[in-house]
Amino acid sequence: MKAVIQRVSEASVLIDNICHAEISAGIVVFLGIKKGDDENLSRLLARKTVDLRIFQDNNGKMNLCVNDVNGEILVISQFTLCTDNDKSGNRPSFTLAEEPYKAKLLYEVYLDELKKYYAKEKVFSGVFAAMMKVSLVNDGPVTIIIERNN
Repeated sequence: MKAVIQRVSEASVLIDNICHAEISAGIVVFLGIKKGDDENLSRLLARKTVDLRIFQDNNGKMNLCVNDVNGEILVISQFTLCTDNDKSGNRPSFTLAEEPYKAKLLYEVYLDELKKYYAKEKVFSGVFAAMMKVSLVNDGPVTIIIERNN
């Protein structure tokens, strides 16, 4: 499982040119599910996401998590994070990505855990497997990549 997490001052996701979700200050998570990932890993990564200290404290140090700043979370499924870049050539291979049915289940487990562990009313998402237009203002910029394997 791979998550690209960006600290943002605002973000939104459009589906069919209609705003599906938008957040103010918080984090955007691009989540890729790999073959072999499981529900325990989804829950672990969700908790890690909430506890990630990427917001500045009063001394300008990144010591605060999204909960400490009362931020919002926007999660976007992104299978393109699961590329097999070891092969020669320039066309990405997505053989590492989980099959859509199982990936959707694990994506939903991740979202459910965020809502339980953090705050249901502060967690938003795109639509799994939809064509989406994501807009965000990266604050910092701060971008963290977390990758966990079973």
